[in-house]
Amino acid sequence: MKKAVVIGGGITGLSAIYYLQKLNQQENLDLELVLIEREQQLGGKIKTVADDEFIMEVGADSIVARHASVMPLIEDLGLWDRVVYNGTGISYLYANNVLHAIPKDTVFGIPMSKEALFSSTLVSEEGKQEALKDLDSANNSFTRDSSIGAFLEAFLGKELVENQIAPVLSGVYSGNLHELTLASTLPYLVDYKNKYGSIIKGFEANKEFFQGAANKKFISFDQGMQVLIDGLENKLEDVRILKGTGTRSVKKDGERYLVELEDGEAIEADYVILATPHQVAQKLLGIKELDNEFDQFLNSSLISVYMGFDIPDKQLPEDGTGFIVSQESDLHCNACTWTSRKWSHTSKSHKLLVRLFYKSSHPSYGMLKDLSEDELVKVAREDVRKSLGIKEIPMAVEVTGWKDLMPNYHMGHKTAISELELKMESSVPNVKLAGSSYFGVGIGACIQNGADLAKIIANQLVDVENE
Repeated sequence: MKKAVVIGGGITGLSAIYYLQKLNQQENLDLELVLIEREQQLGGKIKTVADDEFIMEVGADSIVARHASVMPLIEDLGLWDRVVYNGTGISYLYANNVLHAIPKDTVFGIPMSKEALFSSTLVSEEGKQEALKDLDSANNSFTRDSSIGAFLEAFLGKELVENQIAPVLSGVYSGNLHELTLASTLPYLVDYKNKYGSIIKGFEANKEFFQGAANKKFISFDQGMQVLIDGLENKLEDVRILKGTGTRSVKKDGERYLVELEDGEAIEADYVILATPHQVAQKLLGIKELDNEFDQFLNSSLISVYMGFDIPDKQLPEDGTGFIVSQESDLHCNACTWTSRKWSHTSKSHKLLVRLFYKSSHPSYGMLKDLSEDELVKVAREDVRKSLGIKEIPMAVEVTGWKDLMPNYHMGHKTAISELELKMESSVPNVKLAGSSYFGVGIGACIQNGADLAKIIANQLVDVENE
């Protein structure tokens, strides 16, 4: 009997072990399965905290609904009746100490029409005229491997990018646009430019798709994202699950691998999936020849602060769901989601629940990272007072810090992965890397990554049996 061990019980590891179990049962692979998680609770960055009034997420608050991996898994788990969709509304940008509505017909702040461009209050008349060069300029040099910042500035101009697009995109992808590739962010932009001769015209031609996607674009669950994690765990009937157990190392042992645990147990395995942050995988393998590639992966940090108030959420600007902060402002946060407006299930009595994000990309982060929770809440309260005029003391608070755990893709990311996987195939075949450190930061991408690895291992087993 062969054995597969998955190290890391976040969404990627859970998806990998779930689909391994499914294929094991369907194909009669005779595969023994083990899942190891250092924490007492599965889920990794996905964890829901609830009190009598509010539902708050420690990590991700939703999943992109249109990702191909998402709905089949929800159907498999029997969770359709637990799904909730996001409320839609206006997103704002806090600039010059004022909330500006991001024009409706935009995608990540990129205008889908001339009308959307000229309706912006964030860009001067001169900046709007500069952006019109996109309509009659050709792309002679940019590819999907080019910097998205350089690409957008070349055709839409610096002012539109800096004032409207960069705050939105940087908020989503946690990085400097000049250090992120089109491939790792919005690869279809270069396709639009090449096909339609214009980014704006490309969006205009596909407006129906994006406007349709705006409704019910994200999903969560009636009791929070923890429902997905619990649903996966409850289905793992043929898996040995070790929770509260750290892993010390993964070493090659002849044709197999020895997974050494911190409690002294050693598990022999034929296949190992490292569904951990890249720095953890690097430490577990302890192979110096891989350090050069591992060291190229970058992480950023994030502090999240929820505050629930004993006031109705209708006090917020009408039809709004939150705001992003421009690079130069009097706020310390990068963004603020009006959670109770966006997700009605998060407040039983429709009281106001907001979530503020403080990222290491912000100039204030060096000061914020050393503050106590009480001090962070004071900062958050002041940000809410300045931006929304709310002076009340919160009735509920949840502060979470993710230090060096937010993957930050850069121009050399794709090459580093390819070189690392090539070296590992030579030195530790059948040890697979998985997770957001490498193959996509969204939950949908993580689910797909886990499913793909399960299929790779199952196919290898079938091929061996057929030899």
